[in-house]
Amino acid sequence: MNKKYIKYIEYIVNDIELPYLEYLNMYGLKQEEYGLVLSKVYNESVTIKGRSVYDSNGNNIYYEDSDGSWYKKEYDDNGNNIYYEDSDGSWHKKEYDDNDHIIYRENSDGSWYKKEYDDNGNNIYYEDSDGSWHKKEYDDNGNNIYYEDSSSGVIIDNR
Repeated sequence: MNKKYIKYIEYIVNDIELPYLEYLNMYGLKQEEYGLVLSKVYNESVTIKGRSVYDSNGNNIYYEDSDGSWYKKEYDDNGNNIYYEDSDGSWHKKEYDDNDHIIYRENSDGSWYKKEYDDNGNNIYYEDSDGSWHKKEYDDNGNNIYYEDSSSGVIIDNR
């Protein structure tokens, strides 16, 4: 590639906004050149199939309709979806523990929840933005032996 073309690609990468494919089309790039630009945007090798962009692990990280609607996603190293955003302004983000359980989720509407798990993968605590919560304990066989929640005040204690 000549230096002038590389400078042009760098200019596009620095200037590009969502929706990506519509924007790239405005620059007059050929579709076979979209991958080059988007690889630099995402800082990794990407594959473009139609109006979808996939990361090097095969995860769909971007999609755009012909009407300009789009969504984009981000994934952690384990392939868990950690971020989603779309052209309607909706988004959510998630955090996972080492066992790939969702431990925190927050949405664009302001709602959220968080969870905790024991070593056996049992959900032992839950709390959300509405003020709801519950606590649980399990025995070594996975039987729920304790339960308490915020709404009913019910406590079941079989410890």
